[in-house]
Amino acid sequence: MSKLGNLGARLHRGEISYDFIGHRKLWYGVSILITITAILGLAVRGLNMGIDFQGGAVFTTAKHGSISVTQAEDAAKTASGHDAVVQKLGDGSVRIQIAGMDIEKSDEIKNDLAKDFKVNPESIAADLVGPSWGDQIASKAWQGLAIFMVLVVIYLAIAFEWRMAIAALVALIHDITITVGIYALVGFEVTPGTVIGLLTILGYSLYDTVVVFDSLKEQTKDLTKQTRFTYSEVANRSINGTLVRSINTTVVALLPVAGLLFIGGGFLGAGTLNDISLSLFVGLAAGAYSSIFIATPLVADLKELEPQYKALKKRVLAKRAQSPDGDERDEPGTADGYDEEDAAPAVVGPRNQPASRGRGRGRPSGRRR
Repeated sequence: MSKLGNLGARLHRGEISYDFIGHRKLWYGVSILITITAILGLAVRGLNMGIDFQGGAVFTTAKHGSISVTQAEDAAKTASGHDAVVQKLGDGSVRIQIAGMDIEKSDEIKNDLAKDFKVNPESIAADLVGPSWGDQIASKAWQGLAIFMVLVVIYLAIAFEWRMAIAALVALIHDITITVGIYALVGFEVTPGTVIGLLTILGYSLYDTVVVFDSLKEQTKDLTKQTRFTYSEVANRSINGTLVRSINTTVVALLPVAGLLFIGGGFLGAGTLNDISLSLFVGLAAGAYSSIFIATPLVADLKELEPQYKALKKRVLAKRAQSPDGDERDEPGTADGYDEEDAAPAVVGPRNQPASRGRGRGRPSGRRR
């Protein structure tokens, strides 16, 4: 078995663990810092909204090998007064996208481009997008996002409980903010593909969160009947038990997206792939992070505000303080379970000896007379 496989098996069995919940203040601080950076980037630079949201025009020339991307960009900016996105297509034609321009001037701009390129104006095709269409697209995108969030909260509140629904919602907002902020900092164009990517990564982030929550729900049944583990410690065991699965899923999902972003968009110059691949890449990574470091620790904090789990924590700490060695528990995340009837964990593992071995100790050996 590989080292990662051994690590996953040991984490799942509880033989080793990392105290994610105990370091939650560190993760909260890191997340707040990243979120503030994303918000500042969004406020200072703003989003580079695509033509579908701002309105504008797309001019496509006929096959013309002598036109370079730089020449097309300069000519389009001179003719329209706006920055242009230029792509050299595989057949030698050039696609010029100008967002935010007055579409009533499209014929004038088309003639100016024809002069600069020394071609017939009829050889340049123009597709126009009005600003009202862009407003409708933006409105539908926000509506879709809002409906998605509401449905997520309702589902989690029914399937689990409202505290988990709140934690998952916070994690989703965290993922969206970071992804949008990076879009602003990088300056990639926001298109309908970006919206599709955002909704996709929200679904993935939710899936990863639900996996941890499901494990946590199973392990916290009748938790208040024992005095060995607090809710936070069981939550930490749930994270460790699903950690390698989350890592494997994230890596497998990131590999093809990284190919789209760095190879397709970077080396091959396929700019149309950038809008969706960047949102997927950043969102997948942020979703895995938030599921482990934000959602579950937040659930633990909210649950331990409840009187029953607050009282459980006091009982657990009091019992540990009374034990001879000051701590009779195993580390959170070990394989030990707990006995719901005796209100004390039943130790499982090599430390338990079969009952038969303890019988007859101290008796003299030999045949009984």
